[in-house]
Amino acid sequence: MSCSNCRNGADGTPRGCRSNGNCGTGGCGPLTVFDWLEGVALPSGQSAFDVVEVRFKANRKGFYRRSAAMEIQVGDVVVLDSDHGFDVGVVSLRGELVKAQMSAKRVKDDHEVRKILRKATQEDIDTWQKASMREAETISESRKIIKSLGLQMKLADVEFQGDNKKATFYYTAEVRVDFRLLVRDLASAFGIRVEMRQIGARQEAARVGGIGVCGRELCCSSWLKDFRSVSTSAARYQQLSLNPQKLAGQCGKLKCCLNFELDQYVEAVNEFPSPNTKIKLKEGRAFVFKMDIFKRLVYLNAPDGAGNGPVAVSLEDMKELMAMNERGEYPVNLKDFMQIEEPDEVDEVYSNVVGQDSVTRFDDERKRNRKKRSGRRNQGKNGPKGKSNPQQAGEKKGPQSEAKSGGDSSKRNKRRPKPRGPKAPNSDAAK
Repeated sequence: MSCSNCRNGADGTPRGCRSNGNCGTGGCGPLTVFDWLEGVALPSGQSAFDVVEVRFKANRKGFYRRSAAMEIQVGDVVVLDSDHGFDVGVVSLRGELVKAQMSAKRVKDDHEVRKILRKATQEDIDTWQKASMREAETISESRKIIKSLGLQMKLADVEFQGDNKKATFYYTAEVRVDFRLLVRDLASAFGIRVEMRQIGARQEAARVGGIGVCGRELCCSSWLKDFRSVSTSAARYQQLSLNPQKLAGQCGKLKCCLNFELDQYVEAVNEFPSPNTKIKLKEGRAFVFKMDIFKRLVYLNAPDGAGNGPVAVSLEDMKELMAMNERGEYPVNLKDFMQIEEPDEVDEVYSNVVGQDSVTRFDDERKRNRKKRSGRRNQGKNGPKGKSNPQQAGEKKGPQSEAKSGGDSSKRNKRRPKPRGPKAPNSDAAK
């Protein structure tokens, strides 16, 4: 989502804030809440909410209280009260919608909400940027220290505090890790206060980010706020292959998008019969193979001899077959109820998205390979180039046929270029 101030110009850079991709008003960042109450006047006698939402690195957010005399807008860089110093962040939301965000994240509006000290000066911003530039080098050196200590943990990210005096190390581990010696080594190596915080695999993917198999940015790093449990039953309802490699995301867990359309699938499957339904026929029994909720088709495995594969039956015909069995009527076979699936129509506008003709160079290559294979088979049966064997037909070999049926040495001699010697003198001159 982008605000009206960040529309791209002709050169691709934002026209409004002109920050080359970093929105000056805080409206283009991921996980940003659109303030639809901005510009709406408050009722008479009601003061503005004194708690604002502040964004940090990797879309981490917190809630801080401002003083009544401090006027703060979205996008302002502010200095915040923190443990053992101060921190620096960017205001991402203010006003009445902050109450809804605090309620969603179960944050109480009490004395535990920290305060905003002041607006950041240029010196504060320089110190904050200097601390941020240390993060990449700190991650590299910290991983070497972890490897030397032999700890079974994975360092995901490092976030420095705005005053450059404290850093939070985010890590993942499958077992309990004793990092008391690690904290001592990190503090002496970088000269800072160290805080270790363990996160899950999904939180790690959200902080690191990446591109999913769909070709878009990961949901957890772009807009997804809470991580709900995902089970294999969601894949079963959607009739997906239970392949862990296809169902798992970059975090190694089941993809969160399996839950996005699950309610619609559950509602649609209720109209279909049970997968254990059996249809009695005079030739035997037919079993449910699979169901297609989009085409409203049920595929039945016909009895032996009734067909070579699953038979597609419409949902209405399937209900009629079940009603016939309840009345004691048994059809002879499924031919009268079979549905002929028509190929999907392809829009001509999007049918040729690569800008090539319908017949590509790969199709021409396949045709050439087929001709070569067919020629080899004909040579094995009837002789070279599909002609009948002259010895079997009683025909005599002519000089042309003998030349064509020569051995490999003659072919090699034909392919090799003849050595070029000195030119022969002109016949007239020689005379």
